[in-house]
Amino acid sequence: MNTIADLSPLNRRAEQRAWNWYDWANSAFYTTTLTVLFGPFMITVAGRAAGCGDSADDTCSKTVSVLGLHLAAGSLPSYLTSFATIASAFLLPIVGAMVDRSGRKRLHMAWFAWGGAFFAALLFFMHGDHWQLGAVAVVVASILAGCSLVSYYAILVDISVEHERDTVSARGWAFGYLGGGLLLVLNLVMVELHDSFGIDKELAVRLSLLTAALWWAGFTIIPVLRLRDRPPRDVVPESGGLVHRSFGQLWATLKDLRNYPMTMTFLIAYLFYNDGIQTVIGSAAIYGSKQLHFGDTVLIGAILLIQFVAFGGALLFGRIARTHGAYRCLVVGTVAWMVIVVLAMFLPEKNIALFLAIGVAIALVMGGTQALSRSFYSLFIPAGRAGEYYALYNACERGTSWFGTLLFGVVFQVTGSYRPAIVSLIVFFALGLFFLLRLDPERGIADAGNRTPAIV
Repeated sequence: MNTIADLSPLNRRAEQRAWNWYDWANSAFYTTTLTVLFGPFMITVAGRAAGCGDSADDTCSKTVSVLGLHLAAGSLPSYLTSFATIASAFLLPIVGAMVDRSGRKRLHMAWFAWGGAFFAALLFFMHGDHWQLGAVAVVVASILAGCSLVSYYAILVDISVEHERDTVSARGWAFGYLGGGLLLVLNLVMVELHDSFGIDKELAVRLSLLTAALWWAGFTIIPVLRLRDRPPRDVVPESGGLVHRSFGQLWATLKDLRNYPMTMTFLIAYLFYNDGIQTVIGSAAIYGSKQLHFGDTVLIGAILLIQFVAFGGALLFGRIARTHGAYRCLVVGTVAWMVIVVLAMFLPEKNIALFLAIGVAIALVMGGTQALSRSFYSLFIPAGRAGEYYALYNACERGTSWFGTLLFGVVFQVTGSYRPAIVSLIVFFALGLFFLLRLDPERGIADAGNRTPAIV
């Protein structure tokens, strides 16, 4: 009797490799643009318009008018990010429902990505005191980036079976850290050595913002060509057009979520510990600069170190999850975050070695917890609802990610020191750990109708 080899694992592996390229592609926008260059550059450009001069920094209190509101130029990037975050929280669940019903996750990801890259490229035209185009462009690009990730995360469920997802997700995150880090190195070289290239620093920043957009758009072509679309499965019957049906499915999912208590428990846990992670990442440069009094060279070195060590951290956690399970890794990772913020509070000023050691610890845990959160959550998603449930996942991340920064700012205002502000973030990790420990993974996986991996 002849047997035919099962080639489905090989076919899945080919698509998984293609899928990883979108992490590589979009990380350029998040790293070069949103994390490093956009904020200081927007403050400089808006500061000129407000009358702060070319040396404007985040202390510039003179205002610019945004839709009739007078906002401090030094705070403008934060306000823009917050607006994009809140808008995404409302839009992403609708996008997720539409993605599930269309059966074209790959193309949805592509068009959202290319639209976001187009608006990101418009940041090149922000110069002089013309900040308005940049403000609109970064908001729209951020929203479209979030929309593309809904489709991207949902594709993970299509191209992998349950026991593969931790490894696949970890490789994707690692690939993203590597790609984002490589472009960031090139851009920082161009910015810091701009005279050697015969250009001024501002043009070097604008060119760097443009390269991040082109990188995002260009590398998105690889997964678009190599992934394949699949027809929708098990969607809730709704009449009307695609948008009307998407709202119908969204409402059905919100009602049905109470039937998946473990899914809800994980979302709450993720909401808290991810908020802590995002605040630590976003506040690290401020803490290093204002509290520990490091210069730009040390801070840039720390950013690059974190970027590349996180590559290894994601792969390491993916490997550990194979033998110990993603759930245990997330619990241990959350405890590690609590230890990190306590140690950060006691860092002595201008001690580069200890500062970089904390950076290595952050990078290792950051890469692992983010990668495994994405894959672990997929086990609690009912069949055919990946787009919408990942939209809820992203909405939890984006809609509440300002809680940590608010607490950080309030504690600093009350105490006048960033040390108690950084350690106050332990609250978010403690709450995340509390809900993680209340989670019953096997029950959640069974409730969603998925197969339980040998090791959860």
